[in-house]
Amino acid sequence: MKTVMLTGASGFIGRHCIPLLIKRGYEVHALTSGNNPLREPGITWHTIDLLNPDQVHHAMKTICPSHILHLAWYTAPGKYWSARENIHWLQAGLTMVQEFSESGGQRMVSAGTCAEYDWRYGYCSEEITPLKPQSLYGISKHSLHGILQETLSSADISNAWGRIFFLYGPHENKTRLVPSITCALLQSKPAPCTSGHQIRDYLFVEDVADAFVRLLESQVTGPINIASRKPVSIREIIEMIGIKTGHEDLIRYGELPTPSSDAPFIVGDNRRLLQEVGWHQENDLSTGLDKTISWWEQSLKRNLRS
Repeated sequence: MKTVMLTGASGFIGRHCIPLLIKRGYEVHALTSGNNPLREPGITWHTIDLLNPDQVHHAMKTICPSHILHLAWYTAPGKYWSARENIHWLQAGLTMVQEFSESGGQRMVSAGTCAEYDWRYGYCSEEITPLKPQSLYGISKHSLHGILQETLSSADISNAWGRIFFLYGPHENKTRLVPSITCALLQSKPAPCTSGHQIRDYLFVEDVADAFVRLLESQVTGPINIASRKPVSIREIIEMIGIKTGHEDLIRYGELPTPSSDAPFIVGDNRRLLQEVGWHQENDLSTGLDKTISWWEQSLKRNLRS
């Protein structure tokens, strides 16, 4: 049986990967620093601090994974772009790579970011778009990718790097775009936002998780964009939420400033993901928003009852 070590297992993407990994026959060892959100056969939970090298070493020796799906990172909204924690997580990633290369592992897939690209180009392709991260977050991720490739390749371990673009769905941090607008409108409150003219590439979190699991299963190597290749304006997303919740009149465009550094257009080329990995998108934007709004509606009701 294939044994996978899943980091960030209780996080936004990780929790959606767990049932997919179990379905594909993995023995899942889920690493978390907090609570265990899922309890079902096929999962062994490990509560560890990935920033502690001794704990990482112990986990690697205990689990002896054949595969690693590394999703854990510091992602506090509004802080992670420039936080010094990025450096700590870069070091944690280096420790994990070194331990895995010495443990006889077979394949490692890690989460990168579209922030590694030079956003002045707008359309981001793994093969032609220059890499020029402008944030400590992007620089740290890109640095880990470079060292990971060199270390694992020299150890003859297959590895791939999934560059995430923009995502949404159940369990997202409540302060992010889609949940903040959704929760405000579901509670019949005004929803302040920017003008919404920025163009982005959004993908439902279940499709993101599926892309990572399929990538782990494949033998594809190198950087792979986890993206939809479908440009959509922030305003269009907000309007759809407004219509679906019946509170389009409560949207307040332009009440929040658009940062001067905000790139006008960011979309990912996903042809490697489609053609080489064999992934396909299950949820279009409308379907994904329906599922997300329904989940937040139930979540708000549970909070009221408690």
